[in-house]
Amino acid sequence: MPSVAVKLYSVFFKFMLKHRLQNRTQIPADDANAATSFGVTSRPDEESTAASNPLFTDGVATKDIHIDPTTSVSIRIFLPETSLGSPDSDLRAQPKSRAKASRPDSLTGSDLRRSSYGAATTDNVTDYHNRNSFNHRRNSHGGNVDDLALKSENGVYRGYAPAGKNCRKLPVMLQFHGGGFVSGSNDSVSNDFFCRRIAKLCDVIVLAVGYRLSPENRYPAAFEDGLKALHWLAKQANLAECSKSLGNRRGGADVKKSDSHGHIADAFGASMAEPWLAAHGDPSRCVLLGVSCGGNIADYVARKAVEAGNLLDPVKVVAQVLMYPFFIGNVPTHSEIKLANSYFYDKTMCVLAWKLFLPEGEFDLDHPAANPLVAGRGGPPLKRMPPTLTIIAEHDWMKDRAIAYSEELRKVNVDAPVLEYKDAVHEFATLDMLLKTPQAQACAEDIAIWVKKHISLRGHEFSY
Repeated sequence: MPSVAVKLYSVFFKFMLKHRLQNRTQIPADDANAATSFGVTSRPDEESTAASNPLFTDGVATKDIHIDPTTSVSIRIFLPETSLGSPDSDLRAQPKSRAKASRPDSLTGSDLRRSSYGAATTDNVTDYHNRNSFNHRRNSHGGNVDDLALKSENGVYRGYAPAGKNCRKLPVMLQFHGGGFVSGSNDSVSNDFFCRRIAKLCDVIVLAVGYRLSPENRYPAAFEDGLKALHWLAKQANLAECSKSLGNRRGGADVKKSDSHGHIADAFGASMAEPWLAAHGDPSRCVLLGVSCGGNIADYVARKAVEAGNLLDPVKVVAQVLMYPFFIGNVPTHSEIKLANSYFYDKTMCVLAWKLFLPEGEFDLDHPAANPLVAGRGGPPLKRMPPTLTIIAEHDWMKDRAIAYSEELRKVNVDAPVLEYKDAVHEFATLDMLLKTPQAQACAEDIAIWVKKHISLRGHEFSY
């Protein structure tokens, strides 16, 4: 069972959540509709936010970008310090990593993971703790800490700027935060901590998406924002390729001489290609990760990516991670009946959140956004879906439907394992109070093991 501290915090959390949801139901429809032209992506009065830091002070540099001029959709980039390593660092590390395949003793055993379903998560994976071995490569090809222009003055950008053309490429992960579609943000303290942890463990560039919240922006706003972020990534990849081509042209009049990094420049001299992604991002190895309601968004984006096919080139979604997805339906499952009044997010409050999210007059728990197995949902066949890891908690009433969805994927030969964590509650690995628990750390490491199996370059699957 969860600890006494968790139980007490759950009572307080549910009281505050109920109060906030009830207040939002009282917002006049006219006021809610007035915000739809731009929307809100965070609620600073409800949760503290973490400022971005473009320096590698704790191993990860961050930067905020507003990606759409017509809405409030934004992205926070998490760039791990390992990106400063040489491009062939993974290849050099391969022989050494084959010799080890163990996790820290303090985080192993059945006390952290209850059970798993589907494919094993440790196949062909070794010694992912070598992620810390990049410290001695800071002064290699992709730039280094000395390139951070720390002595600049007069308000000039003081963060990391990639130097040189031979930079280490990292996979890209789109992350969608939780909060029942009505709260949460990509720059909250808890989400910032979680994304930093994932960026380090998975050795990926994390793009945390700040999508529009309801009831100011109801369905399909959040889902469209998630897809918009994927299209933005594809655009950035194509801009980077164009920049590279123009940079190789001698005497090209299209490129300003002052643009030392070879980026495309518009009429005002502003760089259009995001430099961190242009230098270090590998969109052909893209992973989606959704937390709670973010899992619903991730699954929607994955379906749309499958439908788009080559139209998204060079972006390719190779896997997705659904962490205790926010699935529900009209016909209750066994866990929905038994655990309806479970910790932090009980079923009554979640139904209220769905009422605030779905358009007025269209409330239905079998809505395609809520129930992944509803008949007539549309979209591509399940057999075309990317490999999907599902994380569930023992004391989460939503777990049965997540398991059922994973089982349907496995029936059509999709790699779709399920990890269930003993004595865990909904958002046990992402909630502010629980982020630093051994179970949250173990969950993040389990995700890293599985993700690295799908993002490893072909022929180097054992490099982790």
